[in-house]
Amino acid sequence: MSGETPGHLLGGTVRYTQLASGFRTGIEPVLLAAAVPAQAGERVLEAGTGAGAALLCLAARLPGVAAVGVERDPVLAALASRNIADNGWSARLSVTTADVVEAGAALGRFEHACANPPWHDPASTASTDAARRAAKQGQAGLVASWAGALASCLRRHGSLTFILPAALLTEALAGLDAADCGTRVLAPLWPKPARPAKLILVQGRKSGRGHDRVTPGLVLHRPDGSITEEAERIFRAGAAWPI
Repeated sequence: MSGETPGHLLGGTVRYTQLASGFRTGIEPVLLAAAVPAQAGERVLEAGTGAGAALLCLAARLPGVAAVGVERDPVLAALASRNIADNGWSARLSVTTADVVEAGAALGRFEHACANPPWHDPASTASTDAARRAAKQGQAGLVASWAGALASCLRRHGSLTFILPAALLTEALAGLDAADCGTRVLAPLWPKPARPAKLILVQGRKSGRGHDRVTPGLVLHRPDGSITEEAERIFRAGAAWPI
């Protein structure tokens, strides 16, 4: 269709079409899907699905897992559904057009939930593209509200995983606390060795009472700019990123 760009994920193994303008998929949904600790027979809920990149990567890695994406933009939700059908996964993946905060527990019960929420500062200069603005620019307290909504759908000890800018770590931890998601794990994403982490993956467990921990994280590129072997396995081969 006009206004869309056909392409692939995971080294060409997953068919993926996205909008030609507006928000474009980055590395975040691929990493998010790799970190969800789902097992065969379990269900995963994703908020802010967009065109479905994270759902598709999750399905490619875990054939025995079912997942539901929530996307408030009907155009993106329809595109995500079409991407799911194009890959032959309509029997176990689906997309609901809704606002995750408004829907809350009505979305059902899941063993895992995840999101790459809009995070741009609402006081910053907004994109002139409405779709990109909606996908990237969040409001104050959005991470906490998404944490509460997603946690309301989780079974006891189910996981809740966010990928966010490191600058939002304090807000993310407070949101997980308020949502009764403890036993937090932090996994920084290092662009290169000895460089500050711009992104961080934060994962909690519903009603978790264990100690928080920080993992070594993932280095994305070597000093010469080439991709590391561990990152290559995730982006090209669809490997898991156990944190």
